Amino acid sequence: MIRKIEGHLRGTFANARINVVPRPKQKDSGEVYVGEEFVGVVFEDEDEDGSFMFEMAILAEDLP
Repeated sequence: MIRKIEGHLRGTFANARINVVPRPKQKDSGEVYVGEEFVGVVFEDEDEDGSFMFEMAILAEDLP
């Protein structure tokens, strides 16, 4: 499932540098990277079977 989500994110954001890496202690989620930079987490949606949520924090220090 991770590769399918990765392909979807790459297509949606037109960025082949997006990678989704399984989390070591969680079977229902993966870490999302753009190149070497961690950008968020994707996890199974508890309310919608077969759907996923993408969560990305934007820190004040990252904003201009």
